[in-house]
Amino acid sequence: MTAIAAGERDRTVDAARAFAICGVVVGHWLVTGLVTGPDGWHTASPLSAMPQLAPLTWLFQTLGLFFFAGGFAAARSRGGAGGGLRTRERLLASLLPLLAGWAVVLGAGVVLGAPAGTLETTARLVISPLWFLIPYVALRIAARPLCQAVQRYGPAVALIPAVVVAGADGGLLPGWLAVPAAWAVPWLLGNAVALGRWGGRRVPALLLLGGAALLALLILVGGYPVSAVGVPGEGRSNLSPPSLVAVALAVTQTGGFLALRGAVGGLLRRSRAARVVSGLNRVAVPVYLGHLSVLLAAATLVGTRLPGLVGAPDGPAWVAARVAWLPILALGLALAIRGRRHARGRVS
Repeated sequence: MTAIAAGERDRTVDAARAFAICGVVVGHWLVTGLVTGPDGWHTASPLSAMPQLAPLTWLFQTLGLFFFAGGFAAARSRGGAGGGLRTRERLLASLLPLLAGWAVVLGAGVVLGAPAGTLETTARLVISPLWFLIPYVALRIAARPLCQAVQRYGPAVALIPAVVVAGADGGLLPGWLAVPAAWAVPWLLGNAVALGRWGGRRVPALLLLGGAALLALLILVGGYPVSAVGVPGEGRSNLSPPSLVAVALAVTQTGGFLALRGAVGGLLRRSRAARVVSGLNRVAVPVYLGHLSVLLAAATLVGTRLPGLVGAPDGPAWVAARVAWLPILALGLALAIRGRRHARGRVS
């Protein structure tokens, strides 16, 4: 692995970003159940009723890859101050219309007497994807000094935020510190790969096997939850705030991507695959911010008339029904984003 020129785009990293966004979106659609209670909708997770599905969350909790791609891109652009400004502008361009639209909907719900539980659940689901904005924007703003640190000391600097996460897990540091620290680890690895500070054939295997070994050790010996995402009713979560399991998973996925990077590059020589990856990267932010809104809209329109949207996620039948909804939800998300692009121009 060698450094690439500033401004040069690496399509394999674009593919990693696209895969990461798809993983998070599909994962959220699969674990976000909606059940009806005395005061309206509440959320429920199929992982509560079917804990044997928890290992599947390792495939869908792919935010580590997203931050790796962000760190790679920041290093490629040499962490210019303008990059952080452009990132904030793109986020606000996607965020403000979303929040304004839902503010109108929720306000109308209050006026019309919608159940309090439904309004609260809707607001929480709309806002829940926004937590990533703070660490992502913070890392993007700090891109230049982070790249300088990696350039000087190499990928070993990623151990510093990993130690912070360990301290938060152990109660020695405030939990909120783990939010930027956990995602700084894959970000710094992305810096190191882009800057050519970490190369060689052994790196993918080191990250893949080392991350997987740490993941197994934390779960089997350390007593961490198996699920990579939070499960209602469990006292501990690997994602809120992110724990060492989230870090180990991000490292494992990064190693897996680097091991497959050559094959991914070959696939992207096909124009159709390259167009799909390019298209997903152009709309990555609105896809991430809006995917739960599409689920809520579908549930509002369909309700309990068809299985898989509103109803207890308590067995394989619910899982099969929700999986059947995935292409419909994806189509709805694509149409919503396409409509916005036509209304206000191209989304970056």
